[in-house]
Amino acid sequence: MVRANGAVSLRELARVVQTSEVTVRRDVRALEAEGLLDRRHGGAVLPGGFSRESGFPQKSHLASAEKTAIADLAASLVTEGEAIVVGAGTTTQELARRLARVPGLTVVTNSLLVAQALAHANRVEVVMTGGTLRGSNYALVGSGAEQSLQGLRVSRAFLSGSGLTAERGLSTSNMLSASVDRALVQAAGEVVVLADHTKLGTDTMFQTVPTEVITRLVTDEPPAHDDRAATELQALADQGVQIAVAGAAGGGAESGGQTGRRPRRMASPPPVAATTDDLPLPGQRRAHPAGGPPPQLRSAASLAEQPSGNGRVADLRRR
Repeated sequence: MVRANGAVSLRELARVVQTSEVTVRRDVRALEAEGLLDRRHGGAVLPGGFSRESGFPQKSHLASAEKTAIADLAASLVTEGEAIVVGAGTTTQELARRLARVPGLTVVTNSLLVAQALAHANRVEVVMTGGTLRGSNYALVGSGAEQSLQGLRVSRAFLSGSGLTAERGLSTSNMLSASVDRALVQAAGEVVVLADHTKLGTDTMFQTVPTEVITRLVTDEPPAHDDRAATELQALADQGVQIAVAGAAGGGAESGGQTGRRPRRMASPPPVAATTDDLPLPGQRRAHPAGGPPPQLRSAASLAEQPSGNGRVADLRRR
């Protein structure tokens, strides 16, 4: 399975071979000792996986149930009339499918898959960056993508990546993707990271978002025996990252800055629509703020050049 997919999660392996994750973990250790694969937190990859990035077909099959739960919770943070940026990735694609139900939304993205998921959404405007197509993840990258984001201002950025640690923050295996993600962050008042538990504690080559810039992490409930994920979540919370856990009682739970083995959970406050006056400068962490035209694809550069009107983020939409 690792050879076919490039990477695989322990949870998926246990389900396929109909055994416990404890047994699977033992066998993965044995295979690693033989040099056949490299263990990663919550799964395994082919040898040399630190610098190797799996393609989209392989990533789409990893932790699919967890990504669905994360996308459901992340979508609840978005309000009507908001303007956001959504990065490339399999989890953000799942988020985009749910954003299609949010009226008056403006979504800026460098992902063809995110744009495709929203292309027929009623009253959702899709704004695409320029750039060069990167076929492995269907994302636009390079200087064209970065330049088209200059001067853009939105309330929130939703990003995914290859790994997340409290020490380095969000990271990815590709330099071009990392550079565009950093440009997306600069356009947003808040940064929301979407990462399933298999990515917690995993560090890859290129840092995209340092921990101090991450406002909120939306993740799934780690397995009870996964002490490493619990420790990483606590370390992130201790650094001020708000932790929203999908699949907890009531559909989701949130914490931040508590001590103890696992972050204490509390109900998330309802999202509030943001105005440009309320937004912090790009890169600053802050507390969570919170009939139209048919869907259109437009360039981010053209959106950035629009007049600000009365100053509301919603005015980025073409009236």
